[in-house]
Amino acid sequence: MTETKQPTPAEIRAYRAENPKLRERDLAANLCISEAALVAAETGLTVTRIDASPNRLLERVKELGEVMALTRNESAVHEKIGVFETIKISEMVSLTLGENMDMRIFNKVWAHGFAVTKKDGEQERLSLQYFDKAGDAVFKLHLRPASDVAAYHAIVSDFRIEDQSQDFVAEEITSSDDYDPNVTSETLREHWSQMTDTHQFFGMLKKLKIARQTAVRIVGQDYAWQLAPGAVTEMLNGAAATEDLPIMVFVANRGMVQIHGGPVSNIQAMGPWINVLDPSFHLHLRQDHIAEAWAVRKPTSDGTVTSVEAFNAKGEMIIQFFGKRQEGSGEREAWRSLVENLPRADASVAA
Repeated sequence: MTETKQPTPAEIRAYRAENPKLRERDLAANLCISEAALVAAETGLTVTRIDASPNRLLERVKELGEVMALTRNESAVHEKIGVFETIKISEMVSLTLGENMDMRIFNKVWAHGFAVTKKDGEQERLSLQYFDKAGDAVFKLHLRPASDVAAYHAIVSDFRIEDQSQDFVAEEITSSDDYDPNVTSETLREHWSQMTDTHQFFGMLKKLKIARQTAVRIVGQDYAWQLAPGAVTEMLNGAAATEDLPIMVFVANRGMVQIHGGPVSNIQAMGPWINVLDPSFHLHLRQDHIAEAWAVRKPTSDGTVTSVEAFNAKGEMIIQFFGKRQEGSGEREAWRSLVENLPRADASVAA
């Protein structure tokens, strides 16, 4: 089988110039290259390669002031505007906490970093962009009008690396998942019922060697039930219409989890996208990518916690929603009621 010839950096730049209105992800897809290869082609022109260490970024990020943080996967884009507050750095998983910048950072996934300048008329748009070794976007930090531009340029100068090549060679990322096809509903329910914290859920799945989607499918309707198509959009509209109902919105990829915690208000549908367009939080979600959505109940020491979880056709998590609550407190009845009254895939089956 003949391999497809990859375009040269010059060919990538020419195609980009011919299609100025296409988004980076679409440009890369049309060229059959990674998004990182698209960015790298501009190195030495509008792009500088920088150190990809997330912890090094976290040590300096407060200097930038107000920024827009962007984490996405193939089906959801999560944008938060604000300043970084509490930052906790560790070797494997670092995290940020605060009113707007709430993140979990998987350090070893970050492989390539770029400082990017884009012209928008007379205005320059500055960003720091990070990718995994396959060239998929992990995290982007965009400057805002209130950002400290001098601090940005100092960071780029300090983070600049020796390799300023325009070429990008993607490395394959293989899955290390080793699932046990023999896990029974009874075994899963026994472990599920013993949870005292939602953070134990991932560990339970790993211990039992069971995929998340498989788990919600077999655990039983008292713990998880499938929602009808459109239920995620209905949930967002319901949350926006309910007074004093802050929610949590999680979007993740291999290297990041980014979280919104607060109310949502301005919900807009645009083609296949459902969008939240609030002052400090933007969400863009491809409704047509949701193959299954589930309402899920998890026991905790503070009572049952309810979530809405959406999966794509590959069984991968797209997005996850919770009602916002204080540690040590139960979830809001308004959130639980909203989820329990969403349309179900099989309306004849009660939870």
